[in-house]
Order: sequence, then structure tokens, then C-alpha cells
Amino acid sequence: MAPILDEHTLEFVSRSPEQTRRLGARLGALLKGGEVICLEGSLGSGKTCLAQGIGRGWGVSQTLISPTFVLVREYAHPGDAVTLYHVDLYRISGTEEALTLGVDEFLGDKHAICVIEWAERSRSLMPEEHLWVQLEFADPMRRAMYFTAQGERHTALLQEFRHVAFGA
Repeated sequence: MAPILDEHTLEFVSRSPEQTRRLGARLGALLKGGEVICLEGSLGSGKTCLAQGIGRGWGVSQTLISPTFVLVREYAHPGDAVTLYHVDLYRISGTEEALTLGVDEFLGDKHAICVIEWAERSRSLMPEEHLWVQLEFADPMRRAMYFTAQGERHTALLQEFRHVAFGA
């Protein structure tokens, strides 16, 4: 995939899992509530590493672990009204099953940050406003990441992220 780079898109190649986590931490530090971060990619492409960085940057004290078997994990700051929801849709069969998890109750809520692995399994459930991150194997050690923002709020988030992460 080769996106046209504009204000709605960003492309980056990570050279290690730790670099992916650091990049995620820079994104996570910008999140305030209401954001929906959709992660797409094959097994081992770096979705969980990026999610761990996002959690660390936002201020989660423990390491995010993949919610593959529980499907949704919640993280909070003491004294903060915002909750980070780490969702894994790998084991679901589609939108109907995702709805049974109650995901629609917090997607886009101003008091929720949603980081969704395997988001492509339920595209129709995702709100119009979101940041979509596609992760691909560039080679055995490097991961290509394509960020695409939908909506004014997430476009502003992507522009701020671009500035914080790369000074551009």
C-alpha cells in the first residue's frame, strides 16, 4: 500500500519493537478522550507493540497485554474520568458479535480512548472519526506503518503527532 501523503496520512518504517512502542508512546501522550485508534495488520506485524506504546504514553502504569482471549481490557488513571479501552477483535466473526461486547457503548465517547486491534474485522462498527493504522512487514525486522486520519479531530491529532514525533 502506498498512500498519497497529505495532511490525512503519515507513513513510517519502524526498525524494532521498541521503536514501535516509542512511536506509540508519542501518540498516546496526545490522547485526551474520544479518540478511536484502529489497528490493522497480520499476526506479528506490531499491533500490540504499538498499543503498548500508546498505553505507556497515555499514562497506563502497567504494560498493556493483548486482550485476545478477554477481548476488551480497561485501563484508567486515578482521578481521571477517561478510560482507555484496549480491544482485540481477532476472535470475533463480525460486527454482530462485536456489538455483543458492548464496544458501541464507548466507541467515540469523550470519556473513552479506544485502541482496537484487528479493527478490519468490524469496519462497519467504527465511527466516521478515527485514526486507522495499517501495519505491514517491510522485512523480517522492519514494520511499515500507514496512518490515515478520518474526520477533523483525528486529522488534527495526526498533524500534532507528526509534529511531536518528527518535528514536521
